[in-house]
Amino acid sequence: MLGILRPSASTSRFFSSFLRVSPFSSRFSLRSMAHSASSFNKITIQRDQSTFDAYVVGKEDAPGIVVLQEWWGVDFEIKNHALKISQLGPRFKALIPDLYRGKVGLDVAEAQHLMDGLDWQGAVKDIQASVNWLKANGSKKAGVTGFCMGGALSIASSVLVPEVDAVVAFYGVPSPELADPAKARAPIQAHFGELDDFVGFSDVTAAKTLEEKLKASGVPHEVHIYPGNRHAFMNRSPEGIERRKSMGLPDEDEAAVQLAWSRFESWMTRYLSS
Repeated sequence: MLGILRPSASTSRFFSSFLRVSPFSSRFSLRSMAHSASSFNKITIQRDQSTFDAYVVGKEDAPGIVVLQEWWGVDFEIKNHALKISQLGPRFKALIPDLYRGKVGLDVAEAQHLMDGLDWQGAVKDIQASVNWLKANGSKKAGVTGFCMGGALSIASSVLVPEVDAVVAFYGVPSPELADPAKARAPIQAHFGELDDFVGFSDVTAAKTLEEKLKASGVPHEVHIYPGNRHAFMNRSPEGIERRKSMGLPDEDEAAVQLAWSRFESWMTRYLSS
């Protein structure tokens, strides 16, 4: 599974066109929320002959969930999501693997460059090592979730990482070169915005194609489409809202966000309970 796997042509075309039209070209000042930053423990995980950093929050013996970053990297928003997950319902232990090895995109161009340079198959190995770390450190079961780029990788993990017990993906599907959802082995719940126009990656057509493939896989699955919502609609921190508006994504639908989190909690609780 070693080697560089570039994003699919359709995904690259989508993000490249977004980069051209986005007004979000200046560097965005990122800051982690103080309370969330202090809640995380930084750990080091072994993978093959190398190591990578990860950030953990939650009860030691709680079911584990690997939380995968958007194309920005490990920034304030993915930490917000992980902190939220650690506080849901029965409580979970959330782990964010640093897929970019410390790099964070401060504008769209940097994020595009980082995602284009990602070793996607290596990222899958990071996910597998993260799941195994959780199971070796108090979590009897472990799931994977992700957003945008991380959403695509979370679905891929259901196909490629046998240790994964459940997946929840937000607005992203893997390229055919990486993983075929028709071969999924873990239950998958997926969430998409009706107005998402990332063609072939997270638009409604991609969501419906994913649903058909999941039917063929035979695994338990749900695919939810949220009317009136665009890409990254789950990003609700003040900084996230500002960034989305700067990128031409002005929609705000708190009810949809809460519904998605409720579905997330029910899914992960059902499949990660001992």
